[in-house]
Amino acid sequence: MSDSPAHFDCTTPEGRQEGVAAAADAVRRGEVVVLPTDTVYGVGADAFNPDAVAAVLAAKGRDRHMPPPVLVPHARTVDGLAIDVPSYARDLMDRFWPGPLTLVLLAQPSLMWDLGETNGTVALRIPRDETAIALLSEVGPMAVTSANLTGEPAAMTAREAEAMLGDAVGVYLDGGPCEDGEASTILDCTQERPRVLRDGAVDEDALREALGSVRLEGDDAPDAPGGPGTPTERPGGANL
Repeated sequence: MSDSPAHFDCTTPEGRQEGVAAAADAVRRGEVVVLPTDTVYGVGADAFNPDAVAAVLAAKGRDRHMPPPVLVPHARTVDGLAIDVPSYARDLMDRFWPGPLTLVLLAQPSLMWDLGETNGTVALRIPRDETAIALLSEVGPMAVTSANLTGEPAAMTAREAEAMLGDAVGVYLDGGPCEDGEASTILDCTQERPRVLRDGAVDEDALREALGSVRLEGDDAPDAPGGPGTPTERPGGANL
């Protein structure tokens, strides 16, 4: 990583093009970058580079028990990263992606990656942000979590992110302030019925409308526990 981080104003097409190119080069070198998303600013790296993913967690002061979600540029990437994707999950992708809905799915067991203690799952999302999509389209899936020190408020601007993460990041992409800062809703889609792991920007009524005849886990038994193998660490890990 360079001695001092590089900064790019991505609020103009020209600045975005320059910044995305620099960030893509940094990601390919195994560096950590900060990027805007539609919820909060994220800090991330190549999802298939274990050392880079470890660097993301280290920058935040987070351990392997809080694995980061993976941002992807388009829904067709999902089948390369997950198995046994329920049809209801695909309906939710059609309805809410790009957007603030994170879907926890069973990870492809053959993937050569290490996101941390995921319990065999992967949390996926497509952000609704031009800069983020441009970068993801260049480098592919990225492990991205909120750009802040663990326990501190999520960064709403690139400056706030840098104040916390400093030179642990190689490139900062400044897309201007985040609109609302409400984190994504996290939905466990590893069971027959989906289960809300964290409330967020997509409320349960909107989920129920999109799910149609498929009912949310707990709708008919509010205190029912999740099924075997239900991920327990995702609410802490997928926080953007």
